[in-house]
Amino acid sequence: MISFYKRKGLRRVLPAGVCAAVLALAGGSAAAASYPDAPIRLVVPFSAGGGVDIVGRIFAKKLNEALKQPVIVENKPGASAMIGAGYVAHSKPDGLTILLASSGETAINPHLYKHMAYDPAKDLAPISLIARIPNLLVVNMGIPVKNAAELVKYAKAHPRAMTYSSSGVGNIQNLSGELFNKMAGTHIRHIPYKGAAQQIADVAAQHVSMTFASGAALQPYIQSGKVRPIAVTSTQPMSAFPKVPPLAGTAQFAGYDLVNWFGLFAPGGTPKAIIDTLNAATVKILRDPEFVKTLELQGAIPAPMSAQEFAAFRSSESAKFAQIIHDTGIAVNE
Repeated sequence: MISFYKRKGLRRVLPAGVCAAVLALAGGSAAAASYPDAPIRLVVPFSAGGGVDIVGRIFAKKLNEALKQPVIVENKPGASAMIGAGYVAHSKPDGLTILLASSGETAINPHLYKHMAYDPAKDLAPISLIARIPNLLVVNMGIPVKNAAELVKYAKAHPRAMTYSSSGVGNIQNLSGELFNKMAGTHIRHIPYKGAAQQIADVAAQHVSMTFASGAALQPYIQSGKVRPIAVTSTQPMSAFPKVPPLAGTAQFAGYDLVNWFGLFAPGGTPKAIIDTLNAATVKILRDPEFVKTLELQGAIPAPMSAQEFAAFRSSESAKFAQIIHDTGIAVNE
């Protein structure tokens, strides 16, 4: 349109809205071309010291090296990780504020909470999946079972005695326990905690029968003989626990595949060029042997994806979680 007016030699003024759009596009392109030109804030919506935070701080150091700008980790926990996620969702879409999130606040919570301050599908732009984190199913040493089939049989024989713990209602551990109940036809009672530490400690102390938790969190308890690993929630064994079979290998649990994951997001509306820059840096980091080793020590499996692949993955995971929540009747009082 502009070139047309120039050819005709006309002194016409474009509508204000069109001018604004053209200028915004030009400004966005220029910003993307110079990105990053300032320090980057990596928001972790969990407290310091947890699994996401540990991965986030190591990732931040690698991203700093890749983009030649400081990457500062900011912990913004609370409200089932929705405070930090919402903060990024409503931040300026310039690539200088990004989010390292888990499946909960980006794919599970929309199916549990009636009122959220952000829409993950619209307000958070996927950059790349970072890792998949299978959970281990463990029992306390007072439960006389060694595999999933024996656990199901024991649970049916003791319907009122069996319990499982999680670090909160509606998280991936709660979903894992209720999917277990549904597929096995058991009625193991859920005991929610406010964090992973007490959730696991009470299993080790035999106050709770069993739990689902990350390998990194459970490793000390397994090594000290305080809990017994029964199965992993992924379809493949974990490299850190090669002798622990997938739950899906037991007849009652065919197709069982429920894992947590970490992913990188930017505010919705972030220019594609910036997303592409962050994706390329992330994929490179996820192929770095040192970083891969760090993830594996946390019980995580590196999973680099293009931004488009990650968007499709988040969508499919969200649909899967929605079905589990519907089928099992999990609900929060909010």
